[in-house]
Amino acid sequence: MNKTEEANEEKHYVLIVFAVIVGIAGIYLRFINETHLYTWIANILLILGVAIALRAIFAILK
Repeated sequence: MNKTEEANEEKHYVLIVFAVIVGIAGIYLRFINETHLYTWIANILLILGVAIALRAIFAILK
């Protein structure tokens, strides 16, 4: 398999979509309630979404 075929694999794009969903869940959770617990969970979800997205992007670039 050449690099173009590897970069266009479906698993990379599924991972990016999953990362976007996790990030959006963190954003929505932030606006549900202003308690400290929800804020911490929202921040963790946002960081997790960014980490997953970066992992998928670097896998595509590799």
